[in-house]
Amino acid sequence: MRLFTAAAPLLFCWFIGSAAATELADRFPAAEWERASPATAGWSAEQLKAAQEWSGKIGSSAVIVVHRGAIIGEWGDTSAKTPLASVRKSLLSALIGIAVERKQIDLKKTLAELGIDDNEPSLTAEEKTATVRDLLMARSGVYHAALYETPGMAARRPPRFSHKPGTFWYYNNWDFNTLGAIYEHATRHSIFDAFDSEIARPIGMQDYRPSDGQYVTGAGSVYPAYPFDMTARDLARFALLYLHKGKWQDRQIVPAAWVEESTKAYSQSSFGPGYGYMWWTGFSGNAIAPAVKVPEGTFFAWGAGGQFAFVMPAYDLVVIHRAPRQSDIDLRPIGRLLWLVLDAGHFRDIGPDASIAAAPGNRFAGDALKGLLSGKILRFGDGAEGGPIRIQLNSDSSAAASRGADPAQFDSGTWRVEDDRLCRDWQKTVPLHACWTAVVDGQQVGLFDRDGLMVIAAYIEDH
Repeated sequence: MRLFTAAAPLLFCWFIGSAAATELADRFPAAEWERASPATAGWSAEQLKAAQEWSGKIGSSAVIVVHRGAIIGEWGDTSAKTPLASVRKSLLSALIGIAVERKQIDLKKTLAELGIDDNEPSLTAEEKTATVRDLLMARSGVYHAALYETPGMAARRPPRFSHKPGTFWYYNNWDFNTLGAIYEHATRHSIFDAFDSEIARPIGMQDYRPSDGQYVTGAGSVYPAYPFDMTARDLARFALLYLHKGKWQDRQIVPAAWVEESTKAYSQSSFGPGYGYMWWTGFSGNAIAPAVKVPEGTFFAWGAGGQFAFVMPAYDLVVIHRAPRQSDIDLRPIGRLLWLVLDAGHFRDIGPDASIAAAPGNRFAGDALKGLLSGKILRFGDGAEGGPIRIQLNSDSSAAASRGADPAQFDSGTWRVEDDRLCRDWQKTVPLHACWTAVVDGQQVGLFDRDGLMVIAAYIEDH
């Protein structure tokens, strides 16, 4: 299966042209967004329709595609105010950049110098050596309880005192919430009022009001979270501002040097994207299965439940995706959406089509598929952290999972075939039970989810 590439160890699950721009168009929305027909802008309306259909399949609530300053594609309720979740952090990053230029905030200041502490168990002297810049990079080394965390964030929190400040990246709400308090103390303004006066009104946001933000307090920490509600069309303006390096028409809103500094990667996640100053960079890796290839310099804001704002300066492109807060949309289906959008814009070098409709090979079923796989090893994720992953499918229907160049087993269970689907049941790895449609091409097999999207590209090997 020639579209296979050889990303993070996930056992049968994802962890995770002509329109190209040579320079940015000097076009900004006025009171309303300007819209351009796809055909006039050199886009495929048919492929944009495919992107819309995919977003409907994954449960999107709103999508906006902005190319060269005009909306090329838009669907869903783009004027509905809904929670941004962790996209809030990228908004605060912009405000901090403004405050740094005004010398209200010094990135070299330590928590001790700023008088930062928290409730019991309070911070140690070593923890207080963390700087504002460490917090921006999520490298504080402070693993105190934090507010407004997802269960996954809390579960992944390292043990207290396990890493010195500046030495280890962990996506840490304690860092982000504390930055909110640092900003408000330094500027004497609330985050929500400051965002209104410093950014929302200058760029003509149509819907945002300071009352769209609220503080979340609790017993775990003295530093509140600061969630925002925002419409997709207002978020698109913010992304367009960053596309133009903080400049809106003739006015520099966010310092250009800050935009550049804050959207560089200072850390690399295990699942693909890099991390800057409360912005993500690049996209997910393609080691488990093809996703989408984005141009160099791409960065994005990301919030739980499928809240995304992608900025691709190389293509003069912004893509906004919103979804209900309770949804579980992650990078894999979003990668498919981006691939369809980029394909519609005729952008080149976007990676292979990872849909089952485009997969070469054959779909076997029943005993034929079982005979092909029984007694074999499926190897994938060669380029992933801790890879490759090997799944041993024994003839007695037992299965074992191992990882690494010197394979070390980390899970076991059973496997079976149901029609044209390979199913597995693990003791530890989530999801514990799953089935995927198998497409076999020689010594390679692609495993596809029920939406027809490849989740694993594996090689079939003998024991």
